[in-house]
Amino acid sequence: MSAETTEPIDTTDEVDAWAIRRRVADLSWPALVEMMLVSFVGVADMIMVGRLGPAAIAAVGLSNQPMFFILAVFQALNVGTTALVARFIGAQERGEANRVAEQSFFVTLLIGILLSVASYAATPWIIGAMGAEPDAKPLGIDYLQIVSLGIVFTAVSMCLASSLRGAGNTKTPMKVNIMTNLVNCAGNYVLIYGKLGLPAFGVAGAAMATTLSRIVACIAFLFVMQSRDSLIRLGSVRSFRVRLDLLRRMLQIGFPSAIEQFILRGGQLTYVRIVAGLGTVVLASHQIGMNILSLSFMPGMAFSIAATTLVGQELGAGRPSAAEKSAAETRRMGMLVSGAMAVVLFFGGARIASLYTSDPVVIQQAAMVLRVIGLVQPAQSTQFILAGGLRGAGDTKWPLYSTFIGVWGVRVVMGYIFVTFFHLGLLGAWLGMALDQLIRSFVIYTRFRKGDWKAVTV
Repeated sequence: MSAETTEPIDTTDEVDAWAIRRRVADLSWPALVEMMLVSFVGVADMIMVGRLGPAAIAAVGLSNQPMFFILAVFQALNVGTTALVARFIGAQERGEANRVAEQSFFVTLLIGILLSVASYAATPWIIGAMGAEPDAKPLGIDYLQIVSLGIVFTAVSMCLASSLRGAGNTKTPMKVNIMTNLVNCAGNYVLIYGKLGLPAFGVAGAAMATTLSRIVACIAFLFVMQSRDSLIRLGSVRSFRVRLDLLRRMLQIGFPSAIEQFILRGGQLTYVRIVAGLGTVVLASHQIGMNILSLSFMPGMAFSIAATTLVGQELGAGRPSAAEKSAAETRRMGMLVSGAMAVVLFFGGARIASLYTSDPVVIQQAAMVLRVIGLVQPAQSTQFILAGGLRGAGDTKWPLYSTFIGVWGVRVVMGYIFVTFFHLGLLGAWLGMALDQLIRSFVIYTRFRKGDWKAVTV
């Protein structure tokens, strides 16, 4: 991101709040459905695997954390792609928007292949480093090696979806994820439990189904991006030319977001290691809680996508006041959804946890931590949505700062203190997470209110 700033000319005399709300709704509801479906892949895996026992739950949970860390590598390109595509679309420069999508795709493809191979080879070391107990370790190795083969397909899908969102197309990613979720659920049923004459692969079957669904998603996105009806299209391999100027701009915008993701995922890995020391049953409760919590992230992430697209397009069109009001209205709408989510988590945690397991101890502990996180849903929603607005403006450093302070300075440190010195067990670890959400919300809200992001150039 350039250190240089310039104040755009705002040609908007009065911003229509209802028009903004309609645009937010048009962008966010497909994104919300998509995010819920993406999360549901993990939820379906965990629910079906949960019937195999606490060790299986722990194995899948321990495998997912390093996978999230690996995928953070692509965050710089994805955030930069969305922001630049939105700017070019807002400025009526469709050709340059297409070039951005092409650069992002080819770089993602190359890096994705390398990381798939490296992750597969390093899986035994990764699972051992995560602190898996002997009963969970072999299951975790099987699961992670299989899903590692799908890293390249996941990365390419994320890249192409980010291009479509920058152009304001959130419906296509939603439709693709509906299809791939059906593939994942059907695959889980057949491969985990051994149906249609196939053997029961157990945890490995869940990994096979997940990887298959990601391959299907990648193929579907490639088909869409070759369609003449798509606003954003990929050119042929023969016509591709490296554009270092566009890559540099994407990385300048997205590099802080990539560092933010590494900080977030690294903190989560350390945080899980703290919980893993409490035993397999406690870790299973934690993983169920995290799995359910991932669903509560989805509304915030969906409205965040809307904020990123609207802010980027309004600034690209030279309307900073409209950009600010768009982000503020998006936050208000997101807060309504997060309030409803808070009620569900606080009062319905035990019923939801019982879908994963029949173990009464695991259900009781999972319900306890969901009540804690239910109380901070409004703060969680605020930091997701306004951070999305900042990213749309190219102001990606402040989300990075907030993540470093919240995850490492609060979640990891306070979680460790509550667990080790105050002996609060799993409750202490989740109190650290709740404090993290409150601190990050404060930092992001303060930055947004200051308004310097409206003058950032990309």
